Amino acid sequence: MGVNYGRVGNNLPSLSLSIEQIRSMRAGRVKLYDADPEILRLLSRTKIQVSIMVQNHEIPGVASSQALADRWVRSNVLPYYPGTMIRFILVGNEVLSYNSTDRDRQLWSDLVPAMRKIKISLRANSIRNIKVGTPLAMDVVESSFPPSSGRFRSDVAESVMMPLVRFLNSTRSYFFLDVYPYFPWSRNPGDISLDFALFQGNFNYADPATGLIYTNLLDQMLDSIIFAMKRLGYLNIPLLIAETGWPNSGDIDEPGANIYNAATYNRNLIKKMTAKPPAGTPARPGVVIPTFIFSLYDENCKPGPGTERHWGLLHASGDAIYEIDLTGKRPASTFGPLPLPTNNRPYKGKLWCVARRDANLTDLGSALSSACGRGNGMCDTLAPGRECHEPASTFQHASYAFSAYWARFRSLGTTCYFDGLAEQTVRDPSHGYCKFPSVTL
Repeated sequence: MGVNYGRVGNNLPSLSLSIEQIRSMRAGRVKLYDADPEILRLLSRTKIQVSIMVQNHEIPGVASSQALADRWVRSNVLPYYPGTMIRFILVGNEVLSYNSTDRDRQLWSDLVPAMRKIKISLRANSIRNIKVGTPLAMDVVESSFPPSSGRFRSDVAESVMMPLVRFLNSTRSYFFLDVYPYFPWSRNPGDISLDFALFQGNFNYADPATGLIYTNLLDQMLDSIIFAMKRLGYLNIPLLIAETGWPNSGDIDEPGANIYNAATYNRNLIKKMTAKPPAGTPARPGVVIPTFIFSLYDENCKPGPGTERHWGLLHASGDAIYEIDLTGKRPASTFGPLPLPTNNRPYKGKLWCVARRDANLTDLGSALSSACGRGNGMCDTLAPGRECHEPASTFQHASYAFSAYWARFRSLGTTCYFDGLAEQTVRDPSHGYCKFPSVTL
């Protein structure tokens, strides 16, 4: 088992302490989101297999020039290899999930050429035991249920996925997949059993086309990728799970994000992936699937909904959020009790988005101006003499602005985050004639 070492936080332990944590957890692999030289030096002679990354912004240059690809390998691989056991180079991160600009779509075209040039450079340096790939999210398929219906999105199937799987097949690399059962379950908890998502084994599903029996949601998602590759004519490209996990906390409107479920998912995941003989999936029984858990730490600077900041196995202090054994050898009965979940059912009612009590007032003032700057009369009631002007404090005005902005733009993807200055509440902050806008679930 491996771990993803993300560093989008302003309170994380030093690099050296983090590598010691990874060693003490007996992780077999670590995945980085860059090729940080200090981390690669610290990993030297640790016997931990390492995955490094060509970041998204580097892809166009590498794709366009073998000289730039050679320079990337010369700078990020040769100084550390083989003392540091670099085993994977991932080109980009979820590149096909970005589709809002022409630049995003150009990156799609650059992806496989960049992978080819990195591989050519490795071979020129007589390095043949580093696999080159790219991690993709589940949105690369347009159909995943039932698994036998798996097919890649029509906008990328021929133009990107066909050359990609051809490259992976010819270089004997992996299909790297970021796969999170939490997301389909949380979007549809009424139809998908939580036990099915957590490997609890109390529910079976038979694919009507193949007759294959599924006992958990992860296998179902993995096999949809296998069938999607099969549709392109590739039957034997192995899977590697580049990211998976379960959030240990989240916002009020994010059901099931709690320590109990996170521990249950990851413990059962480890049990499955370290089983001997290997468990594989219904479509590929008995096959080893290398797996990286996301993530080492909770990362407090990640934007978006609350779950984005709560995938860690460890607090930023380095303390375990819950007990875990990455080797899969520790009996489940030896783990201590977990706090019982209280949010497995979706919240129904009103929510408000208010300023955090510990928020910096200067930052709140800037966020207040930004939220009200969208116009449309959202903040008119904060003007002197209006119903929400008093009390005339930055905290109160920011709370109103956050609630108004969130209520208006939530349907477009806006979250109650505001650079970490806001939080959801079920307590109505309205007072007197001042009525705060709310979201009703």
